[in-house]
Amino acid sequence: MTFSVAIPAYKPQFLGEAVRSVMAQSFASWELVIVDDCSPYDLHAIVEPYLNDSRVRYFRNENNIGALNVVDNWNRCLAYCKGDFVICMGDDDRLLPNCLGDLSELIQNYPGLGVYHIQAEMINEDGVVIESFPPRPGKESALDLIARRWRKNSRQFIGDFCFDLPCLREAGGFYKLPLAWGSDDISAFRAAATGIANTQRPGFQYRQSAFSLSSEKDFEIKVAAAVRESELFEDMLDSWKPASKGETLLLNDLRMRRGPYFRYLCGEYIKTDIGRSPGRVRFWLRHAKESRLSVGRILVQGAKGVVLHILGKL
Repeated sequence: MTFSVAIPAYKPQFLGEAVRSVMAQSFASWELVIVDDCSPYDLHAIVEPYLNDSRVRYFRNENNIGALNVVDNWNRCLAYCKGDFVICMGDDDRLLPNCLGDLSELIQNYPGLGVYHIQAEMINEDGVVIESFPPRPGKESALDLIARRWRKNSRQFIGDFCFDLPCLREAGGFYKLPLAWGSDDISAFRAAATGIANTQRPGFQYRQSAFSLSSEKDFEIKVAAAVRESELFEDMLDSWKPASKGETLLLNDLRMRRGPYFRYLCGEYIKTDIGRSPGRVRFWLRHAKESRLSVGRILVQGAKGVVLHILGKL
């Protein structure tokens, strides 16, 4: 069993730390694939000291793919990977030393699944843990995965997931949405058709920092991505064949929750956008149809955003 760890790289600030976290794994059968998205920074100089390990490979795109189409770079990473399973992590994230070892045991206990989930933590720019995410059941269904997301708005990231690489390729790779907004949810749900198994201690650390490419901006794109994700889930849930009465009940619950959940997301994006620039309310009123929100809801979210703007909280 070999793991491919892919890092689609652009930022230099924490890249060396990300690489060292892979090299520190207690489980030795891995490869690290770094794809430099034609960064203006000298990422090769950061990676070069580690290239004497044959398991570390570095590639550079001829042209910048960019944040809007970042999933294209995730999938470009897949083209270079040779392992049985793949993790796609950010260039500022970290794996804990036990990550791949825990995944190896999990895969042996639950063989044949398309995706496995790694318990995660959030760290700050100094590498200090600022939030720990609770463990999940040993195994659950794709419907359970999404139910947790929609009921509790639980946070997850593409680096939380370890995919069966041949299965992911057969599905066409990671699902592309603008800014990768929702791509992790769709990719994981599709891969979890036969279930998903979860590690029981932290193995992945997502870094929250001022250098993050998924910063609080591009709200028009995020709303469009959320609307598209909602449509995709509508289609996938409609085509789901429940295997039990309990699954039928959960499926019906998710069908009812889908609309409110995505309207909530779009409302939050619009509130923040208006809070940062109150004049944006006119834009969103003109584009109410595209956001799938009523004019009344946009006015309510806009009023909340203006209050936050006045209070200086955005």
